[in-house]
Amino acid sequence: MTTRSGSARYDGLGKDGKGSVSTQSGVLSDSPYGFGTRFEDEPGTNPEELIAAAHASCFTMALSFALAKAGQKHGTLETTSKVTLDKDGDGFKVTKSALSLTARVPGLGADDFHRIADDAKANCPISKVLNCEITLEAQLAE
Repeated sequence: MTTRSGSARYDGLGKDGKGSVSTQSGVLSDSPYGFGTRFEDEPGTNPEELIAAAHASCFTMALSFALAKAGQKHGTLETTSKVTLDKDGDGFKVTKSALSLTARVPGLGADDFHRIADDAKANCPISKVLNCEITLEAQLAE
């Protein structure tokens, strides 16, 4: 079993508050977040950006391992996730994570590629935790 941690602090309340987020590894250490980083263009991060990075990296790793299990020896996978935050009543809800993948896997047929990619999309741990629509646009480049 693996357990990882992250932490957040928010000083002040509402739009006037300012927060910071850190990760166990130290990759993020008191990185700023708040209303301005989430809904405007202030420097810093926000929960949706962190979810997008987590989903893109988890899916890409899951696909990498699935391709290796299928006998592939070489390849490059590049994934972007765009997470959508929509108004939901008085609050907000993450409604979609749109994965976009470009893969270079020599010798892999298109049908096998799409089958393996769709399975990785459905079964990566972050896909399983998200309660939203998950789409995948996958391109097998030569």
